[in-house]
Amino acid sequence: MTLKSSKRAPQGATANTTATNGAHLIGYARVSSGSQDTTVQEATLRAAGCTVVRTEKVSGRSREGRSELEALMDFIRPGDTLVVAKLDRLGRSTRDVLNLVHELEQKGANLRVLEPAIDTGGPMGKMVLTVLGMVAEMELSFLKERQRAGIEAAKAKGVYKGRPVTFGHAKIMALMKEGMGATGIARAVGCKRGNVYKALKAARIS
Repeated sequence: MTLKSSKRAPQGATANTTATNGAHLIGYARVSSGSQDTTVQEATLRAAGCTVVRTEKVSGRSREGRSELEALMDFIRPGDTLVVAKLDRLGRSTRDVLNLVHELEQKGANLRVLEPAIDTGGPMGKMVLTVLGMVAEMELSFLKERQRAGIEAAKAKGVYKGRPVTFGHAKIMALMKEGMGATGIARAVGCKRGNVYKALKAARIS
């Protein structure tokens, strides 16, 4: 099958890139931060038969800002299958994942998850995907609740100090002396404006 599209094809894909029976296996790998690596996911996807693999380093909490995934969704055609190593690589939100599955169905394409093995092209695929997504979201919710409970308990004992400071108070003060405003300082230091105000307040108290 020859793909014809006015939109940009994913890197590594050509107009005549085909798989068995003309269907394309298109891989998507994702990690959440720049310090992580997609090498293992890429190898797994290629071993599964993917001739095109796109990767990105971005949070999976939301679909926003995931340009490589959007490129694949534009490129994918009827009969193609989007392949991910694990379900959470596609997204952390059940709603986002199911919306993607719906879009694939509208295009006549499928989603395949390698671990655990799920294929929405099968009769039970979408149901299993929905259940697994709900379980994953519930587990995340429970984890956040436990974290909140732990923080509240620590606050009650007076031992909770919050997250460690990741920006320099000295640099904030230096920039303020140079006449830079809070917004500019926050941008230069890489923090929120509220952190700038807190640092200034702490400096005045000390």
